[in-house]
Amino acid sequence: MNRQNHFLFSIVLLSITILFYSTLTRASDDPEYGYNEKSAKGPRHWGDLKREWAACKGEMQSPIDLSSDRVSVMIPEFGDLKRNYKPQHATISNRGHDVAVTWEGDVGYIDINGTHYFLQQSHWHWPSEHTINGRRYDLELHMVHVSTQPDGTNKTAVVGVLYKYGSPDPFLSKLVNYIIEVPDEEEEKSIGVIDPSKIFKSAKMYYRYMGSLTAPPCTEGIIWTINNKIRTVSRGQVKLLKNSVLKYYAKRNARPVQILNQREIELYDPKAKNIPNY
Repeated sequence: MNRQNHFLFSIVLLSITILFYSTLTRASDDPEYGYNEKSAKGPRHWGDLKREWAACKGEMQSPIDLSSDRVSVMIPEFGDLKRNYKPQHATISNRGHDVAVTWEGDVGYIDINGTHYFLQQSHWHWPSEHTINGRRYDLELHMVHVSTQPDGTNKTAVVGVLYKYGSPDPFLSKLVNYIIEVPDEEEEKSIGVIDPSKIFKSAKMYYRYMGSLTAPPCTEGIIWTINNKIRTVSRGQVKLLKNSVLKYYAKRNARPVQILNQREIELYDPKAKNIPNY
């Protein structure tokens, strides 16, 4: 084999090797579930993909449409949503299906009927998963809180914040550089001290209902609190989140709205004095 043919053979061999390993990489990147509704791994099939995900076919699933004709107006006994957060070190990670900020140690809690649910992490869905009177917003933040029970089990409460396109969100603005450099799936990057109390103001009006996690395993018995005040986020910020996980999932990571069944939706409104439930 002359030098020129040897060179060409080496190029072909290298190309085959690159193609082989890129194929393996794509296979390893194939997610366990997805959000493409036409896919065999799409939302309507989650409950059939694994036995542990059977709850995805349950009757108390999230998200839901927060429709006015299904809401009971309540006068809250405890007023505004009680939060007791404090600054704490946090990390950011690409979980494949979303970008998550996780706090280290005790970062504080929310108080629901006298029970403290301690903040663990927050993540985003685009577009929003919950809708209000049929309207789907451009982004939704989930702040996941956990309370450990006397028997050792955990109860989860999630606070949801909805966003429409407009001015940049201050919380995401602080994370721009970190999101650009967000590591590959299952890796974390330190982002310093983050104060959760700066993410959103205390909610004076909020929806509450019992639901589930919005992704597998779709565990039910989750207390949902959705802030009634719609915040703003820039298109660039949503695009940044979307591009960071685009190689793993579809262009959206929002589960379709689920059937409400016989569940109640409560709207806590301090101004709703003397207004009976309806």
